[in-house]
Amino acid sequence: MTLTSVELIPRDRETLMHDAREVSEVFPDAQMINIPDLLRFPLRSWEAAALIRPIFPRVVPHIRAIDIPPDAPLPGAEDEGLREVLVVQGDPPSDLKHRTYPNTTESIITRYRREAPHLTVYAAFDPYRRAPYLEMEAIARKKDAGAAGLFTQPVFDMRMLDMCMNWLHGENVFWGISPVVGPKSRSYWETTNHVIFPPDFEPTLEANIAFARQMMDAVAQAGGNTYLMPLRVNLARYLTPLCRG
Repeated sequence: MTLTSVELIPRDRETLMHDAREVSEVFPDAQMINIPDLLRFPLRSWEAAALIRPIFPRVVPHIRAIDIPPDAPLPGAEDEGLREVLVVQGDPPSDLKHRTYPNTTESIITRYRREAPHLTVYAAFDPYRRAPYLEMEAIARKKDAGAAGLFTQPVFDMRMLDMCMNWLHGENVFWGISPVVGPKSRSYWETTNHVIFPPDFEPTLEANIAFARQMMDAVAQAGGNTYLMPLRVNLARYLTPLCRG
C-alpha cells in the first residue's frame, strides 16, 4: 500500500487546526501530515504535531539539526504519541541572534536512534542543490546513521523523477510534489533550491494539478509514496482534484 502525506505550515494554532480539518474533509487520501519547523513562526513543528494528532494520528514533524543543543533533550522524544520525525540539516537563520550548533543530520539521527528508539526517523533527499554523487553519498551516511526512509524535495520533471527513482531503487521514499504558480513562486525555487524546470513547464494551477496526477500515478505504479506540499495555493482547489476516491 502506498502512502500520501500532506505538508501543512504551522503559522499559528488556529490556522493549523483549520487547515488540518480542511485536508481531512477535501482529501481523504491523506494518511499522514508533515509539519516543517519554520523559525519565522513561534509554533514549533513537534508542538504542532501534538495539536493535530486527534485529526491525523500520523504526523511527522521536521527537526532542524543545527538548532539542537548537544545536552538538550531531543524535540518530541518525550511525546508518547509521536511515532515519526524527519531530520533535516536546516538553513542558517536570518536572525543572527538565533543560536545554532555544529550538528550534522547524521549526528542527530544517531541521537534519535540511541535516545528515542521508539521513533522512526526519516531523512531528506534533494535532487537539485548539489551534484548527484554528493547527494547519494550523503544518503548513504544518513542510512548508516539509522534513517528508515526519505522525504524528497519537490520534483518538477518526469525525467528527473525517473532518474531519481533509479538512484533510490529499493528505498522507502516519499516523493515530493509542490505546485509552482506564478513567476514569483518559480523564481523562489530557481534561486533558493537551484531547480531547473523543463522547457514545457507551465506555472498555472491547472498544469500543476495535471503534473501532480501524472507523478502520483507513476510513483504508485512503482510502489512508492507521495508527499504533497500545497504551498501558497488554496488547499481545496489543489487537493480535491488529486483525490483518487
